[in-house]
Amino acid sequence: MSTLDEITREKQRVGETLARLDAQREKLASQLGELEAAERVMARYSKGAQTSKAASAKTPTAATKSASGRSRTPTARAAGSKRSSSSLSDQVLALATGRTQQEIAAACKGARPNHVGAAVARHKRAGRIEERNGKLYTRQSAETEQRAAV
Repeated sequence: MSTLDEITREKQRVGETLARLDAQREKLASQLGELEAAERVMARYSKGAQTSKAASAKTPTAATKSASGRSRTPTARAAGSKRSSSSLSDQVLALATGRTQQEIAAACKGARPNHVGAAVARHKRAGRIEERNGKLYTRQSAETEQRAAV
């Protein structure tokens, strides 16, 4: 019976170790997420020279994988998300040709409706889009009209 007791104790010890490791992994994953968010903010508000230095200092071995198997580094995420299409804001502006906001949201594949709504609101505030009878239209600026006339 002592062998069974030893096995039970060892099993319990391994289970406790796994629980500690899981807790530590979760803590580190949340810290990594916070650091990545801070890095994105710093990159947005820093000058271009500083962000290029930070990007070149990273090595491919620095990429870590989460439990889901996705890469957790911003550079790997940015490289995978490069699109040839225009930004959502540009798409919304191009689609504002007598369509409703719901139709524009449906036309922007993969974009969340609240993101489309935010883009529409920004364009309205900037005076690039106007709403008439529930439909959205782009406004022609005086510069655009003058260029078209020339």
